[in-house]
Amino acid sequence: VPSGNFGNLTAGILAHRWGMPVLRYIAATNVNDVVPEYLKSGLFVPRASVTTLSNAMDVGNPSNFERLKALFNNNNRDMNSVIHGEAITDSETIQSIREIYERYGILIDPHTAVGYRAARNYLLKNDKAKILILATAHPGKFTETVYRATGIEPEIPDTLKMLLNRPKRSIIIDPSIEELKTFILKHFT
Repeated sequence: VPSGNFGNLTAGILAHRWGMPVLRYIAATNVNDVVPEYLKSGLFVPRASVTTLSNAMDVGNPSNFERLKALFNNNNRDMNSVIHGEAITDSETIQSIREIYERYGILIDPHTAVGYRAARNYLLKNDKAKILILATAHPGKFTETVYRATGIEPEIPDTLKMLLNRPKRSIIIDPSIEELKTFILKHFT
């Protein structure tokens, strides 16, 4: 599972608890590796994030990690029995995008490349494992990185083009349930 704030991994652990037949998860991160470090040492040491090519994973203090710890009753050993952590560098990310393109003719985004490389590293030590890798974004969102890795600029789907051309806007509301309800009713009904 390519992981930054660890929401997808937390959902996967819940699915596992509810019966999804998975033996282990790989928490694949970039060099913002506070969770893989926790899995090795038992110490959670948040820190400032480092900018990488897989920018949605640039999280030095993932908020969902508290949820993960709670699911394992703050027991590092129990968490390690289900989750393996793996940190991937930008260089490995570029190599993985290139490798997937050269081998399969498929362009992938940097986040998926982190998941792929972590899975590949895991298979080097566990060659009988069967792994499913989550793809997390369209390569068209990362044209510069994909081009750097492959020499090919990915085509941006029309739906993504439309979204990228829309103006960005944010609306600040008070942090209350009532204000959220009012906002939703006004803008989405």
